This record gives sequence, structure tokens and C-alpha cells, in this order.
Amino acid sequence: MSNNVKTKNDEEIMHFLNASDRMIKGIDALRKRNRPMLQGQRYLTDEELSRRLHVNRRTLQDYRDMGRIPFVKLGGKVLYKEEEVEKLLQENYHPRFEE
Repeated sequence: MSNNVKTKNDEEIMHFLNASDRMIKGIDALRKRNRPMLQGQRYLTDEELSRRLHVNRRTLQDYRDMGRIPFVKLGGKVLYKEEEVEKLLQENYHPRFEE
């Protein structure tokens, strides 16, 4: 019977721990990107939409005030239907001018 004790400094254990860390980080990244559906619709928060459109949250507030972007407000939380945002972007798309 072998009395070899594996420690955290053992190469095999270190490899396992590093692989576990990478898997946990990957799962966390997927979890953060995943948006659960509500009645078949995905909703974006103010923060998510501002990052996606590369505008600040104050600009989104201006868009809401001007009626340029549809939104849902529940309590103090503002949500945007992802489908409506995509539709709005498609409707306002201007292809580049070709000479």
C-alpha cells in the first residue's frame, strides 16, 4: 500500500485546480450573458442596453423622454424588450453611401 500524499503543490492537483478555476469562470461568464425569457421575450436592463449601444444611461433616459425607444418601467427598474430594440435598430439602419 502506497503512502503518497498529494498536496496542492503536486503537479496533478495543480492542473486539476487550474482546470476547475477555468470551468467556473466560463460558467460564470455564460450565466452573466444568459438572459432568461419572460413569456418568450428577453429584456435588457438600462446598463446592458447602454453597453450594447455604446451610449451612456443618461442618453437612454433622453431617448425615453422623447419617446424614441420603447421601455417597461416596474417600480424603479427600466427594462427594454430585446426584440423591440433590434427592430428599432433595423428600422433606423442607413447603409453606407457608395459612389
